[in-house]
Amino acid sequence: MSAPRTDRAPLSPLLRLLILTQLAFNIGFFAVLPFLAEHLGTAIGMAGWLVGVVLGLRTFSQQGLFVVGGALADRYGVRPVVLTGCALRVAGFAWLGYAERTWSVIGSVLLIGCAAALFSPAVESEVARQAVLREEAGDGPRARVLALFTVAGQAGAFTGPLLGALLLTADFRTVCLAGAAVFTAVLAGHAVLLPRHIPGREPVTVRGGLGPLLRNRRFLALCCGYGAQLLAYNQLYLALPAEVRRACGSQAPVAWLFALSSLLVVGAQLPVTRWAGRRLTPRRSLTAGLLLTGAGFAAVAAARPAGLTGMAGLAPLAALVVLLTAGQMLVAPVARAWLPDLAEPGRIGLYTGALSSVSGLLVLLGSTASGALLDLGLPPALPWAALAAIPLAAILLLPGDHPTHARAPEPA
Repeated sequence: MSAPRTDRAPLSPLLRLLILTQLAFNIGFFAVLPFLAEHLGTAIGMAGWLVGVVLGLRTFSQQGLFVVGGALADRYGVRPVVLTGCALRVAGFAWLGYAERTWSVIGSVLLIGCAAALFSPAVESEVARQAVLREEAGDGPRARVLALFTVAGQAGAFTGPLLGALLLTADFRTVCLAGAAVFTAVLAGHAVLLPRHIPGREPVTVRGGLGPLLRNRRFLALCCGYGAQLLAYNQLYLALPAEVRRACGSQAPVAWLFALSSLLVVGAQLPVTRWAGRRLTPRRSLTAGLLLTGAGFAAVAAARPAGLTGMAGLAPLAALVVLLTAGQMLVAPVARAWLPDLAEPGRIGLYTGALSSVSGLLVLLGSTASGALLDLGLPPALPWAALAAIPLAAILLLPGDHPTHARAPEPA
């Protein structure tokens, strides 16, 4: 197989490994997550608000602790942090498969989240660092490498739910054990292939990093905008499954809606990133993405009072998935590409983690609130209208563009 290419030069072996790592991570993760809310509500018997709390805790334990994982990657390097995170993910999935009480479910999802808080910022920060080095060497814009990283993740997000849906014909425990098996394979492979020392990445002390970070207003503004998008995207796991069940009487279409999202990213992420890089500054790209996300929730809010069911009920949900995915394609790679310009030298891991930590806190608060909204018996359009307002309000918080972000057309 030929090496993946993002512009002119082939990817380095390290970048290929990290991008394939993201693919494997998401296959294992998305084999389980899309079916978790339904399992908690039916098999475990949790109330909607408690399901929202559990999902929010999972996201917060992951995204909220990214700052710790990023700082550890800066201090100790990528390899030990990734291997430890994979081992914890194996244990978390296995535990979740056997968890039957609320405390046990919460413990297992916290462990699953903490695992990702270790390996994800380590991998993401190193991909960002390598992308900047490629850009400086004249091998293409960094956003294209990060877009390819996103494509690999979405290819895994496409494959994972299909694997999970197939295994769910047995039971949810089988799905969890399959996810654990995937991460066992990742752990073994990375123990062999991941370099012990990456050239140019020197350990740094973790002391003294949070003060400048917390005073960095432009970085914190980026966190708020990115966090609003993450909160919106998290509704694919909370609000979407509930609405699919209302419209169709089962959750069978959920896997296909996830597949639609993933196929859109796999097929369109690189062209969208190329188009945005030529025509939009980072702030305008994030603004466009948040507008599309808000429009997706507004479409469901407009259709919900009619109480449509069957294929007609799925149509606004498909529109939500398409618009939300389009927004994510504009927001995620650009936010990640913008981050190195806002970080202190040698602290990309810390800032990568902090970006996700602030976002995770917003998701925890927002998921609990949205889960309660769905349970309160409010007018059917109201929860979706509230979800539409969040990304639109976040546009006001985005940082201004740096003068160097002015865009000039690239040669074809």
